[in-house]
Amino acid sequence: MRIDGQCHCGKITFEAEVDPEVVSVCHCTDCQTLTGSPFRVTVLCTGADVRLTAGTPKVYGKRGDNGRMRFQHFCGDCGSPLFTSGEGDQAGDWGIRWGSIRQRDALRPVRQIWCQSAAVWIDAVPLLPGRPQD
Repeated sequence: MRIDGQCHCGKITFEAEVDPEVVSVCHCTDCQTLTGSPFRVTVLCTGADVRLTAGTPKVYGKRGDNGRMRFQHFCGDCGSPLFTSGEGDQAGDWGIRWGSIRQRDALRPVRQIWCQSAAVWIDAVPLLPGRPQD
């Protein structure tokens, strides 16, 4: 599936080819801290599948609880998370942050990871009252 997206301020834009069957929800504490949210949704791909069309992301690296280095690519102006990548034999393993993708409604998660870190109340979210906008 061909997708495109951008950061919140629009200074960084991209295009990519992705498989809609590799969308993951991650409940790890790093994703919770980086997003300020209970989980993060990522579309997995390779670095070769992603093409920047404007701007250059800033990159921050951190070793996760699994011992692997993950690089967070984000807009240095608005702070929007855009991509993740690895190092060494995992340098080509990329992920595109779901919220930055224009076609995100077509990309439904198919799995969850790091579920032991999930917020204890996550299952109650569908039961909460909601409003279409506020």
